[in-house]
Amino acid sequence: MRPYFGEQFGNASSIHHHGQESRAAVECARESVATLLGCRASEVVFTSGGTEADNLAIFGIAREGDHVITSQVEHHAVLNACRQLESEGCQVTFLPVDRQGLVNPQDVRGALRPNTKLISVMMANNETGVLQPVQEIGKVAAEAGVYFHTDGVQAVGKMAVNVSQIGCDLMSISGHKIHAPQGVGALYVRKGTELHPMMYGGRHERSRRAGTENVPGIVGLGKAAELAKNGLGRGDDRKMAAMRDRLERALLQLESSGVNGGDAPRVANTTNLSFDSIDGEAMVIALDLKGVAASTGAACSSGAIEPSHVLLAMGTGVDRARASIRFSLGKQNSEEEIDYAIGLVPETVARLRELSPVWGKAVVR
Repeated sequence: MRPYFGEQFGNASSIHHHGQESRAAVECARESVATLLGCRASEVVFTSGGTEADNLAIFGIAREGDHVITSQVEHHAVLNACRQLESEGCQVTFLPVDRQGLVNPQDVRGALRPNTKLISVMMANNETGVLQPVQEIGKVAAEAGVYFHTDGVQAVGKMAVNVSQIGCDLMSISGHKIHAPQGVGALYVRKGTELHPMMYGGRHERSRRAGTENVPGIVGLGKAAELAKNGLGRGDDRKMAAMRDRLERALLQLESSGVNGGDAPRVANTTNLSFDSIDGEAMVIALDLKGVAASTGAACSSGAIEPSHVLLAMGTGVDRARASIRFSLGKQNSEEEIDYAIGLVPETVARLRELSPVWGKAVVR
């Protein structure tokens, strides 16, 4: 990325040689992202991140009077976009999930209406890692002639992804989830998909996303996509899954603990663990002070006092939802770091339970 902050600081839309150097770098990155997703380079639209990609997919397809199908466990970038659509005259169906957090493809089929324009169901949940049956949903969408968007932010780079096999028309990705910079992402748009732009200006990104390209960020995303593709070939996903499973096995030895969504297929790096009678926010702070970064939900919801909408939709009680912690692994994590967490978490849970007014008095539901 470094040259594009300085000596190669050319506008990728300019025809002088500085601009053409930047253009070549952007198109090289586009090829790398396309290779990671299994699509044509011309089907990749660069954005400012996953949220913009989700919004472009949703607002770029749905219009007043259309019907959209999504799920109750989507990222807020999808949920809030769909709620905005409702205020603009669209109809939206928010499908329930089972206790593992899975959408039933037959529920998707049953929700179809004559005016259904778009189905949006994520690949991997950002809080639990649960993998949705997107291929089956893609078949339902194809049979009905409805556009299918999937938020692939948590899955791409952590597992093999091919948009043709999934059968989606649109897929969102975010750079920082695959070790690219924050503030860059992409939307896959299948050739022939009628996508209306959200921003108006120049004819950037084949008139799908106006605005001067973030060349350094795009270059970083392209390199990260290349490294992610190579890492999957080396088994990085299997290594993360093995560390995640070892962490889970150790922490499930604690009394009244469990894995939210643990019986469903999950992406390799994510686990969402509940420890009855603790306060999740207090746990996160205590772990952070000892050098372990965890979360009670989505990072974009940090500071929210409400329990996770994902866990509540799965039928988890409010108390247990508040006592749940998400651990996310990266390919740089080491076995020594897993050992450290295995040693630290139980003593932290024990200390918080000593302070709990309900521990030992009642079973939390």
